[in-house]
Amino acid sequence: MESALPVVVIGAGPQGLAAAAHLVERDVPVVVLEAGTGPASAVAEWGHVRLFSEWPELIDAAGARILEPTGWAAPTTGYPTGAQWISGYLAPLATELGERVRYDARVVGVSRLGRDRLVDAGRGDQPFTVHVQQSDGEEYRLQARAVIDASGTWSSPNPAGADGLPALGERAAAELLSYRIPDFRDREGFEGKHTVVIGSGHSAVTAVLALARMARRDPDTTVTWALRRATAGNAFGGGEADELPARGALGIKAKEFVDAGLVSLVTGFRVERVTTDGDWPVLVAEDGRTLTGDRVVVLTGFRPDLSFLSELRLELDPTLQAPVRIAAEVDPNVHSCGSVAATGAADLAQPEPDFYLVGAKSYGRAPTFLALTGYEQVRSVVAELAGDHDAARRVELVLPDTGVCGGAGLFDASGASLGGACCAPPAQVLQIGRAPATV
Repeated sequence: MESALPVVVIGAGPQGLAAAAHLVERDVPVVVLEAGTGPASAVAEWGHVRLFSEWPELIDAAGARILEPTGWAAPTTGYPTGAQWISGYLAPLATELGERVRYDARVVGVSRLGRDRLVDAGRGDQPFTVHVQQSDGEEYRLQARAVIDASGTWSSPNPAGADGLPALGERAAAELLSYRIPDFRDREGFEGKHTVVIGSGHSAVTAVLALARMARRDPDTTVTWALRRATAGNAFGGGEADELPARGALGIKAKEFVDAGLVSLVTGFRVERVTTDGDWPVLVAEDGRTLTGDRVVVLTGFRPDLSFLSELRLELDPTLQAPVRIAAEVDPNVHSCGSVAATGAADLAQPEPDFYLVGAKSYGRAPTFLALTGYEQVRSVVAELAGDHDAARRVELVLPDTGVCGGAGLFDASGASLGGACCAPPAQVLQIGRAPATV
């Protein structure tokens, strides 16, 4: 009876839809549950942002095979925006998957039928129960033979507070803060004003670049980039040593703007408190320094929402909140190199049999997740669920080097300079991105 139950996939984003495509190809029943009102609803919220991966690196092979009979042709060149990724690939794939994808279906809990977390007896023989809530408050539950959680981390941005908790007063001032990359096409909210950007990852760099271009056109527009680290270090990325050229170019351009005086770089700024001065948010650092801006954009990364998985038995790294066999590869305390190994079913397996975390959520709090990483994960996981253990163990991807080494362990010391590559890429199976430039 349990074998007739579907595999439930949580999230209709890139990895969730790819998982569904692989399951369909293997004739495994599947239901995709998406909290939003359309496919890739999280991607839609940053649809104005251009990706640093090219089109061929953003399309899953099974998804392409499902779409090709419809006359769809895969884009072959260019770096799409999030909106273009949806319209050019993700939405057509969701349409082809049809009623297998359910919208307005927020998963609020996953457990075993008739078994809470404490019960051993007969646990592995019971199907999963997936509890779903709609926007109108109606609830229902589904039974599943397996669950693939591809819900991502977009719904759980990190706060401005330097210790991982909201800074004192941050919740009260939340309406004056933005936790996503703004749509800078609406220049009215930024031109002629002072914007403070907090964060050091690719999202923060993207925002800094957009604001710096405004400042170049309008001298009344000012930008402050606040870093928690004592020095700029790896905030500029790997530069020309990055095997994803568009990603490397972000840091190169950011450094140029800082050097040109279009961006004021403030280091060692660790937010303790958020207050207000009239309509302006004021950031107060642990050392007493203050920053006041018309706008404050908090881009300090994301974390996984594990709240609805509390009745499952999971083995997660205590630092990253990622599956333990993945954490060692991607822990930014150790390194920030992109030359990590591809991961599959064996790396993602949990003490709760047939439950898998995939996609950005499988990296926990670690940054720099690539779409092809998730596509390789779901290919392997679906093969394992279908009983094709040889295919599940096979590795079909080598990830590109970021050209950056030295992680959060250098928090209070000088980090590696831009272009300081240290990670030698392993032998190629499938190379994504272009070969690194000589530095």
